[in-house]
Amino acid sequence: MNCIKQIFGVAPHEEGENTYSPSKLALKLAVDKKTDYTPYNFENRNQDSSKKILIVGTETELLKMANGTLFQTGNHPFELFIPMLHWEAAGFAVDIATPTGDAMALEHWAMPTEDKAVMALFDKYRSKLEKPLNLWELVGQLNDHSPYVAVYFPGGHGVIADLPFSGAVEKLINWTAKHNKHFITICHGPSALLSTGDTSPYSGYAIAACPDGMDKLLPATGYLPGGMPWFYGEKLNSLGIKIVNKTMNGKVIVDRKLISGDGPKAANELGIVSSKALLSEA
Repeated sequence: MNCIKQIFGVAPHEEGENTYSPSKLALKLAVDKKTDYTPYNFENRNQDSSKKILIVGTETELLKMANGTLFQTGNHPFELFIPMLHWEAAGFAVDIATPTGDAMALEHWAMPTEDKAVMALFDKYRSKLEKPLNLWELVGQLNDHSPYVAVYFPGGHGVIADLPFSGAVEKLINWTAKHNKHFITICHGPSALLSTGDTSPYSGYAIAACPDGMDKLLPATGYLPGGMPWFYGEKLNSLGIKIVNKTMNGKVIVDRKLISGDGPKAANELGIVSSKALLSEA
């Protein structure tokens, strides 16, 4: 069976012992060498250098699947860098954090190596990605005068391994809701909302995200080496947070101050829409 999968390009690519990245077919279908980033002219660019966006990423490089295989993962580069390009253009600085201050993991197999804008931004922030802020230390300092006007949780399958179980993420989300800050997220990023336990300040909200149905299909193309260890969408639904999209075609939803996108194809629009929302209050 594995030989047949290899012939048709649907066998996950073996990176090491029991460790896999997406198959040739999956990469061809889902990963581009260039993004759809389109520069946008924000006429009312933010002039207050103290206003920042806090980006919280995953430290998880390997996700254990239901069959015991390991998926080489992290945050998806499209979802991380495209919104950042728009926020920079809109005049907002960013800070980068992970739950414990370890390096932010990236899905390097998805890096758009022929996209000059994204690769330049990657080089610019490489040191901050390798040595991000420690979220545990940061949340202990949050108060009414903290500089963050928004928090951002990018996607990538690695997110489900650590952010939903982080007490630091829980504190940040509760602070964000209490202080009426913008909550921006994409793809698997909304799984971070599960960190608040049995109740959520975002109960009753609608979001765009990677639906469970999509994750259930990915092993068939070799994108994932096995079934998901668990499905975050059904858990969000139990908290009253509804994923409204059934597929992933670039959908962006604004529900009050929660701005969300369904996946990599939504990253460009998410960056523009969230920038406009932030500038409307600047």
